[in-house]
Amino acid sequence: MAASRIPPAALNFKQFLQRQKVLSLYRSILRTIRKVPNKEDQQYLENWAREEFKRNKNVKEEDVIRMMVTQGRRQLQDLTRTLQLAQSS
Repeated sequence: MAASRIPPAALNFKQFLQRQKVLSLYRSILRTIRKVPNKEDQQYLENWAREEFKRNKNVKEEDVIRMMVTQGRRQLQDLTRTLQLAQSS
């Protein structure tokens, strides 16, 4: 029998989709942070986001990842609302 060409650490389809959601959330958070007017706050938030994602990069349980993505989306919405309120003032 021929050896599989798929590396042993390859993601299955469900994991691949979940990874795409996480990366999309990360990019959205960074894009939103760039809209923060104060550069010091911007740097602080970028470091916070980077550290949070790094700290959780080894999580493998799908339910835990799904919960963290939901939590991250909520935090992104809060940040977006805060920025909108600050701009309207």
